This record gives sequence, structure tokens and C-alpha cells, in this order.
Amino acid sequence: MFLIQNDYQGSILINTSGKLTGSVFNSYNNITHYLSLKKANEILSEENTRLRQQLEESFRMIDTNTFYTKDTAYRYIHSRVINNTIGKQKNYLILNKGLKHGIQKDMGVISSGGVVGTVVEVSQNFARVMSVLHIRNKINARIKKNRHLGNLEWNGKDYKFGLLTDIPSHVELVKGDSIITSGNSNIFPEGISIGIVEEYYNNAGNKFNTAVINFTVDFNNLYDVYVILNLDKSELDQIKTMAE
Repeated sequence: MFLIQNDYQGSILINTSGKLTGSVFNSYNNITHYLSLKKANEILSEENTRLRQQLEESFRMIDTNTFYTKDTAYRYIHSRVINNTIGKQKNYLILNKGLKHGIQKDMGVISSGGVVGTVVEVSQNFARVMSVLHIRNKINARIKKNRHLGNLEWNGKDYKFGLLTDIPSHVELVKGDSIITSGNSNIFPEGISIGIVEEYYNNAGNKFNTAVINFTVDFNNLYDVYVILNLDKSELDQIKTMAE
């Protein structure tokens, strides 16, 4: 547990001794999970996964010149958080599912509240997630009311708040505006909640402004999460590479 606090050592640990370390976290977590009605929570979580896959954001429209049909573009893999930090500048989570459950590197992770982070390391049974609360994590965001783009960052301070940067200076924001995922990263579908505008800073003379965002996820109370599998990601990544 001491070694995993270090970024480099933590990365090695999950690759070489992930099964042992994950098992320790998992065993401890199973006790607390049992005490909080484990079976009821698992049934509810699996049902949430099933329902998410029926949401509009999980479908795409295909033009066949004859008719339109909906084809599932995303799958959600339910997982449980067995270790989580919020007090560092580079925070991570560990999930109790890994490669054998279909989880791979660069998959998005969300909760019922919104965006949680991105998978960065995977073993057979566990996954390590770079939290939104990581100073090097940047998420493509969109202002819900007008669809303008920005970037979500965290400044390493309060776990309740993030920063929306690169907002075009002509775009007006007010307290209470919703910020969602843009859908441009191939990791998160468009429309997943990120946060609510708390303050807006108009930087005179600059082309871009900044806003303080109140996260819709309570990172100090994360338990059940969903890992997102984008069925089109490989093809989309290939097309982007060709374009570059």
C-alpha cells in the first residue's frame, strides 16, 4: 500500500504484483461491502448497467439511403472501486475488474454522477484509473446550452472543483450552466455530466476565458462505476491516425 502511492512504483506494482495487491484491497473492500448489503447493491448496479445500454447516448444512427436503424455503439462494464485517493495532485482508483472482464487501457470510467477518469493500467483481475483529480488529466468538454467546446482540468486543490479552460471569449457562461463530455475523444460518449459552472472569469484581452466547475461526481464517495467500451474506437483511432 505504501509503494502504490508513488506513480512509477505504482505502475510497476499493478503489472508485476497486481493480483496480490488487488486481492488485499478487494478482501478489505468485500468486508465493508457485505456490511452495506452487498447483494442488494450488486443487483442494483447490474440493472443500472443494463439500463445504460438502452440510453440514447449508447446508440448511433446509420444512413442506408433506404431506412434508419439504431446500432449499439457503447457497452458498459460494471465495476467496483476498491481503492481511491483524492488528497494528492495525481490521484488514482483501482477497480476490481480487469482484462478477463473486457477492460482495456484508455477506456473511460463514469459513475451515476458523471465522469470519473480513464483506465491507464490493466492486469487480469484489476484496473488502475487516472482520476479526473489528476493534474495531468485533461478531458474534452462541451457547454450543454450552446455546444461550445472547452477543456476540463484540475488544479490539484479542492476535490470538489475543476477548471473549464479554453472557452472562446465571445461565449457567455453563468452560474448553474451544465458542462458535459464533448464526444470528441472516442473515450466518453457525448453528454456525460462533468459539472456545473460555479464561477466564470472573463479574462480581458485574452481570446479564451476560464470557469470554475463544481463536479457532479462526489470523488470522496465512489463505489460503483461503469467502464465504457466504445465499439468503434479502434476504427476511429485508425482514421484519425491516417488523417495526421
